[in-house]
Parts: sequence; C-alpha cells; structure tokens
Amino acid sequence: MMATEGPFLAAVIARLADPTVNLAAYGVAFAFAILIESPVIMLMSASTALVNNAQTHKKLRNFMHAMNATATGFLLIVLIPPVYNWLAVGLLGLPKEVTQLTYGALWILLPWPSAIGYRRFLHGLLIRAGHTRLLAYGTIFRLSAMVLTALTLYSLMDVPGAWIGAASLSFGVTVEAVVAHIMATRTIKELNAASNPSDLYSEKQLDYREIVQFYYPLALTSFISLTVQPLLTFLMGRTPAPLESLAVFPVVHSLSFFFRSFGLSYQEVALAVLEENQKNFPKLARFAVWLGLSTSIGIALMAFTPLTVVWFERISGLSPDLTALATTSLKILVPVPALSVFLSFLRSLYIQSRLTHLITTATIVEVTTLALLFILLGWIFDLAGVVSAFSAFLGGRLAGVIYLLKDIRKCRFAGPSG
Repeated sequence: MMATEGPFLAAVIARLADPTVNLAAYGVAFAFAILIESPVIMLMSASTALVNNAQTHKKLRNFMHAMNATATGFLLIVLIPPVYNWLAVGLLGLPKEVTQLTYGALWILLPWPSAIGYRRFLHGLLIRAGHTRLLAYGTIFRLSAMVLTALTLYSLMDVPGAWIGAASLSFGVTVEAVVAHIMATRTIKELNAASNPSDLYSEKQLDYREIVQFYYPLALTSFISLTVQPLLTFLMGRTPAPLESLAVFPVVHSLSFFFRSFGLSYQEVALAVLEENQKNFPKLARFAVWLGLSTSIGIALMAFTPLTVVWFERISGLSPDLTALATTSLKILVPVPALSVFLSFLRSLYIQSRLTHLITTATIVEVTTLALLFILLGWIFDLAGVVSAFSAFLGGRLAGVIYLLKDIRKCRFAGPSG
C-alpha cells in the first residue's frame, strides 16, 4: 500500500504548474527527508525485540524520544539558510528554482522524522503483541489522509506541486502516528499491568548502554541503505540534463519501488520459517526464485511495451520528452526486483546464522559500487543523470548480492539436529 504513495503524488504534481521543476524539488526534498529519518527506521525492530515489560518500555520510549529529537534537530540545522545554501547550491549544484521550492518543502516536512520514529516504535509493540493487522489499518488511514490532503490542495489552493507533495506526506504520517498511538494504548496498558513490580529493581533491567549496543548496528545498516536514493538525487545535480533527470527520477523510482515492494517482507518471512525448521531452506529458495522472476517480468511488461506511454504520459502526466527518458530508465531497472528478492533471502540466511556483520559489509559494498559507477557514467562518460543513476543502482544491487553469495557456505542450512 505504501508503494502507491509515490506514483500518486508524482501524478498530482505533474498536473500542476511547472511540473518539471516541482517534481525535481519534491524528489530532492524527499531525499533529504529519507536521509534524516534513517536513524529512526529501526525503532520498530528495537521495540519488537526489547520491550517485554514496563521497565523496558519506559527505557526504549525515552530512547525513541531522544532519537526523534535528534533527527528533527538535524533537519532544523539543514534549514539554517547558510547551511542549506551551501548544501543545495555549493555542494549539490541545484538550479535556483529547485533550490527555493525544496527549501519550502523541507519546512513542511519538519514533523516527518518524529512521526515516523514514534509510529514505528508503537508498531513494534503491536507486532510483539500479535496485533499485526492493526499496522495495515494504520496504513489505510495514512494513505487516506495523504490522498485527501493532496486533492484538497490541488483543487482549492494555488500551491506549488512540490509543497503539495510534502504536505501530503507530512500530514499522512502524522495521522498514522496518532492512529498508532490510539491502537497501542490497550497494548501498553496490558504490558504495564502484566509487569512484576520487582522487575523495576531487578538486576536484569534494560539500560541505555544495552539499547545503544543493540541499536547501533541496525541504525548503521539502515542509514547506509537509505543513503542510496538521496545520494543518487544529490549527484544528479552535476550531470547532463540535471533538471529533467531530477524530475524523472522520483516518477521512475516510485514505479520500480512498487515491483520491489513484493520482496521487502521476504527477509522476515524467510527468517521466521528458517527459525522454525532449517530444512525449509529448499522451499524458501524456490519461492524466492519464482517471486524474483515474477516481479522482474512484471516490470519488464511495463518497460518494453506501450504501457510505458500509458503510465508515464497519461497517468503520471509527463511530457513526451520526459516519458522517453523515463522509459529508458525503467528498462535498466528490469533485473532489480529479482535482485531485491534474492538480497532479502540472503540476508535472512545470514541473520539466521548470526552473521549480521556481513550484511552491513555487503551494504557498504553496494553503496560504494553505486557511487563509483555513477561518477564513471555521469561525470566521466556524460550520460544523462537519471540513466547514470539507475545504471549505478543496478550495478550496486548486483554487487551486494554477489558479495553475500561469496560467503554463503558460512550459513547453516541443516535441520535442527545439526
């Protein structure tokens, strides 16, 4: 469901004044927001794993508030005019009109990091309590609020498209955080009621050092992974056709994310099934192959048929020139959904084997390869920015998969007995 956000907002922005500039500004603002929120993404995993009584809930809740405040503080630092001008103009080389619209969009996105961190913390509590269906309900509220905001601003107010996109995202996640708070109230009460008062004075209390030790590797991996989209967005400012590339990038990226989203949860699925019985490995591997092939075939049917014109021109509202650039970019991404499924599956094997440090290393390899390929293609061979970006994205993802395959024999595939 969340994969529908990007295509919808891009379609709205493309139908307003100055669509190319506004799509570019929206993409840059979203890249900043993703980068700044990355440290709070893993709060859901932390609360799922660590919160089991009133004491651990209180400690991790305080930690969550500190993380949210830190992320929001970073965004405020970025919004200081001299800092922002140095980043946007001096470092990224963004066009003036994109720079101005992005600055306003970032102010609108100010609630984003804290709302994301708070609702992911609460989602972890709900998952641990077995109320996973409530997460889907919360997403429905988020999407409804996002759509309502976008359509209201689109119909009734003369607001730049980049600001409409930012407002829709910001209001949507805020509504989802409020809904998560309401949904988790009963779970928190039950958690506190079930706690033994003696736990508060036991030697097994969770302290902040343990939280940091547990959370640091997760946050580092999340940060490295989430730098991909911002890195590509920022680097495109100094390539051929920067404005067109920045405008096309969020449209193509959101469409490819829809196909990649089918494999996002496979890591947790495979991990759970392997923990139950490691003999399930062959079936999981076969399913990963079929899921990967199906998602890549799905995006290929879009990329190599007239459906690209239908999607990019008629639905997303791009001009014919931008549609041609978007079509070329989408063709490059055809193998990526399959590679994403395989990467999720391989990560589950390494997590199950307690070799998580290799996952972090593989992520570093992926991002480093991506950056080097982009510099080679975009800055040396002068390919269009968005073409260089998605070519580098494909190369980086392939490098990450190959790195994990290199040490696959270290993983345990035998049954529980050995």
